[in-house]
Parts: sequence; structure tokens; C-alpha cells
Amino acid sequence: MSTDASPQIRSADFRDSGLRFPTGFTFGSATASYQVEGAANEDGRGPSIWDTFSRTPGKVWNGDTGDVACDHYHRWESDLDLMADLGLGAYRFSIAWPRIIPTGRGAVNQAGIDFYSRLVDGLLARGIRPVATLYHWDLPQTLEDAGGWPARETADAFAEYASVLGAALGDRVHTWTTLNEPWCTAYLGYGQGGHAPGRREPAASLAAAHHLNLAHGRALQALRATSTGSPEYSVTLNLHVARGEAEAVRRIDAVGNRVFTSPMLRGVYDDDLIADTAALTDWSFVRDGDLAEIHQPIDVLGVNYYSTNTVRLWSGDAPRQSNDGHKPADGGTAWPGSDDVVEFLPQPGPHTAMDWNIAPDGLLELLHTLRDRFPEQPLMITENGAAFEDAVSGDGGVHDAERVDYLRRHLTAAHRAIEDGVDLRGYFVWSLLDNFEWGYGYAKRFGVVRVDFDDQTRTVKDSGHWFRGLATTGVIPE
Repeated sequence: MSTDASPQIRSADFRDSGLRFPTGFTFGSATASYQVEGAANEDGRGPSIWDTFSRTPGKVWNGDTGDVACDHYHRWESDLDLMADLGLGAYRFSIAWPRIIPTGRGAVNQAGIDFYSRLVDGLLARGIRPVATLYHWDLPQTLEDAGGWPARETADAFAEYASVLGAALGDRVHTWTTLNEPWCTAYLGYGQGGHAPGRREPAASLAAAHHLNLAHGRALQALRATSTGSPEYSVTLNLHVARGEAEAVRRIDAVGNRVFTSPMLRGVYDDDLIADTAALTDWSFVRDGDLAEIHQPIDVLGVNYYSTNTVRLWSGDAPRQSNDGHKPADGGTAWPGSDDVVEFLPQPGPHTAMDWNIAPDGLLELLHTLRDRFPEQPLMITENGAAFEDAVSGDGGVHDAERVDYLRRHLTAAHRAIEDGVDLRGYFVWSLLDNFEWGYGYAKRFGVVRVDFDDQTRTVKDSGHWFRGLATTGVIPE
């Protein structure tokens, strides 16, 4: 896979040279509806849990909300032109459930359907494959009022929503993704409380995890029944790379990873997960037939990766350090059944602006693990990227050398995985645009394109120019 002019050299620091990706490998970028769209009160959109949460004092940095965000709802055409200029082969976006069915169930909002139909058509016209995620955390508030994801009825509503989208867009969408990072939805939203809806109920977070799994399986069935094209089907998981003491690693793997991969890809909940969480729940919310519904075939498993964790069993002899492994801590537990016995240790640097360690070897380890556990399952890196303290230089550019180096090293890890026999089909950089970064508001910038949130000006950063070189040639630029 190396070029003739530059023979491949495998380096210890994941800065290899001469790397060419296989023909057909997808290079894309990703966003999420609440993070970029804005237009929160326009064209019939109903409120979501993130509208409510971001308006709750003290929940989001600086009181920021997604009311305007990147104004993508109004600027989608110029944003698509920008994607085409960057050479993207695919665009992973999410659909706002409250823009389609404002109250979660019932009447469909045609204006919402029309917006995403225009978006999909615009992508296809520019030769960019549409990768549509049904759920990236913006649950209609009315469904949360009725119980949210811990309630079984939310999975019923999600299947109905999926049927609407399959019928409306399933003739043109290239890939359907059911859920983005259900770990965050279940544990940060209902256990740790740092994400919407902000509940701190560890037992409810496990019920939420199951109903998210059920929603995934039912949505796949609904999409297959209503899509008239030939889309592929997927789900995106943020799977954790835990290192350290073996028992601590096992517990985190069970509640963080296998709680989703085992039912989705094998049709079971593992015995050790049930045992680890027995003090919180008897799992009676799992009904006969649920696991068969959850265990639906997918064409590709989406993998989101940012950093690693180092864990050990807590002895009780010293104050326990805690870390949710992905998002800001705000009290409560993000690891039900393990949080009281597992300690998260500080990670050595370097770190990103999120204080996440930079570890491309962790990505390679994760891809190897998935290959070994699920050898027949194709994979896609659906998010990988970094926030840094970007600055606009005197020449008007954003010279984000740290992000370029981060991307180079993680793409090197991806390339090594392919050489090692991993069936890896593509890589989506997170994110296309600086955007609303959940609890951090607009304080953290992940984009390869800078957004000036005062006037919405877009400026391609050096990392965006670098990624263009990769996307258009298939070769990691020097």
C-alpha cells in the first residue's frame, strides 16, 4: 500500500511515511444536528432534551445553547460546497427527531422532511455519499417527559420515527446509522447527569441502555421495511480502551462495551455484566423476544475513538479518582455496577484541550480487539479528532499543527490496522465544523473548519487543507 516514490517506514510514534489507503476507502467528516443546525424554533421543530438542558442554569459553559450553533440549517448549501471543496467522499450527519416528529410520536412535520431531503439531494449532486444517523442525543422533550429512554415506550416511538425516515429518504441515503454513542445517552444522560436530560439514576441508566439496544434493532427492521433504495445499515458506538488491572478492565469492558456489542452482534447480555450490576437491577426490563429483535445484521459497525483509560480496583485506602472516560464529569456515576469499585488513574500526556490523552496505539488496539471478537464484521471509524486552542493568525489562517499531527498519527494507526487484516472501510474526521460542544458550549473547537460564531464565517484550518490532500489522493500527506 505504499507509494513507489516513498517506501513505507513503520515508526514507533505512529508517524509512518509512504502510506496509501486501499482504493474505495471512504474519507469523510461528521457533524450532529443539535451541534450545527441552529434554527431551534423554526419550521415546526419541537423542543429536545438538549434545548431544555442547555437552558438550565449551570449545565452548559457560559449558558451557551444550540439555538443558532453554526446556522447550518440556513447555510447548508454553502456548507455542502465546502465539503465538496475538501474532497469528502461521504458526510455523516444526524437527523433531529424533533424536527421530523415534534412531539416524538404522531404528526410528521413536512418542513423537517423537506430540509433533510434537500440536504441529501445536495450531497448526491456533489458526489458525496449521505450517511444519516437517526439519533444523536436530541430526544423530543415530550418523550422525556413520558419517561425517556428508561421507558420501553421510547423504543416503540423510535421505530415509528425510523419508518417515517425510511419512507422519506431511504431511496437516496447511502448508509443508515441508528444510534450515535448510546453509552453517552444512557450513562451520561441518566446516570452521571452531565448530559441531557441530566438525571442521576444508575438503575435507570441500565434500563436506558437496554431500550436503546431495543430501539436499534427495531429501527433496523423498520428501515429495511420502508427504504426503497439499497442502503447499508450501521450503528455507531464509542468503545472504551481500558488498560490496567485485569479485573478492573473486565468490569469496564462489560458495562462500557459489551453491554452494547453483545446484544447487538451476538444476541445476548453477558453473565458477568448481569452479575456486576445485580445490586442495581434484576434486568426485568428485558422481555422475551427482545434479544432476537436487537440482534439484527448490520453492514458496518461505526467506531468512535478519542482516548484511553487506565483503571484499577479501588482499595478504599485513599480518595478514589473518577473519570467518565469520554465527557466532563459532574458527579454521579458513568459506570453503573463498576463505579464504586473501579478507579480511573490520570493519563500521561500529551493531552488535547479536552484533557484527553493522545494515544493512537489505543485506536489500533481497539480495531484489533474488534477484529478478534467479530471477525466477520466490517468496521468504519465514524469519529476521531481533537480539540485544541486554535488561534487565527495575522495572515487570517488557522495553523493548527497539533491537530494535523493528531490526525496523521491516528490515520497511521488506521492504516496499520488494515495491514494487520482489519476490515476497515473508512474514516470520518470529527468534526467538519467548530460547533456546540455539549456541556462545553462553544469553548472547545474540534473542527477542521473554523467557525466565527459572531458572523458565521467559515475558515478552512491547516488541518482541513491537510485532510483535503488525504481525501483526494488516498495518501497521507507529508
